[in-house]
Amino acid sequence: MTKLKIKSGDTVRIIAGDHKGQEGKVQRIIREKNKAIVEGLNMVSKHEKPSAANPQGGIVKKEAPIHISNLSLIDKKGDTTRVGYKMEDGKKVRFSKKSNEVI
Repeated sequence: MTKLKIKSGDTVRIIAGDHKGQEGKVQRIIREKNKAIVEGLNMVSKHEKPSAANPQGGIVKKEAPIHISNLSLIDKKGDTTRVGYKMEDGKKVRFSKKSNEVI
């Protein structure tokens, strides 16, 4: 399994696909499929059967997973950047390769 450099809570920009250029916060990472769910992006309509939790049922909009390769991390300055790792004070930390700042 590959090392994923995007974590939950990171702000990302979509760099490919129908939603290219949109930004959002990563809610969840699905490691088995190398995908992420980004808050408010890649919305799909899903039919939901009536149940005790949702007696009305009907069509529900929800976020669909996006492949990690289509996401780019946004640093503190608002630019997209690649992520690297380095040792700092005996700890492994992530840093922005563009600005060389710790994330």
